Amino acid sequence: MVDHLADVWHFDRWKRDGEALATTGVIGTAKVRLLKPQTYMNLSGTVLRPYVRRPFWSASKDLLVVVDDAAIPLGTMRVRAHGSAGGHNGLKSIEAAVGSQEYARLRVGVKPTDEQHRIDELADFVLSSFGRDEREVVQSLLPRVGAAVEMWVRDGAEATMNEYNA
Repeated sequence: MVDHLADVWHFDRWKRDGEALATTGVIGTAKVRLLKPQTYMNLSGTVLRPYVRRPFWSASKDLLVVVDDAAIPLGTMRVRAHGSAGGHNGLKSIEAAVGSQEYARLRVGVKPTDEQHRIDELADFVLSSFGRDEREVVQSLLPRVGAAVEMWVRDGAEATMNEYNA
């Protein structure tokens, strides 16, 4: 998702930034930084440590986490301004790093929608590649995810939730 966003928005090249790859650019009038943690998913929050220390940075205003979610159907998404990690270890790590559940997240559903593709072992499922049909569904969602992120940058979480969680 973030590779797609960086490409569509013509952001700078990805560069190493601690335990992440980062790129920056502008959306409207807002300077935006995209991060791709290079850690294990359950340690994703460690890449936020330098930001948490900044005096004018606030997770509740400046952080939107885009995350896959095996609990919601493939091809759907949900925006939340805050809330629990819902069992997602990456979100638990972020919550621990920022010391709060007060940060926005955009959950992208990856749960199979048919009974033939049950998730027997979650770790195996999330580490495996998408099948062709699944990949097509996710790729078709990319413009909608991009529009939601742009709206979040411009208008905040509440407006984005009202528009995209219908």
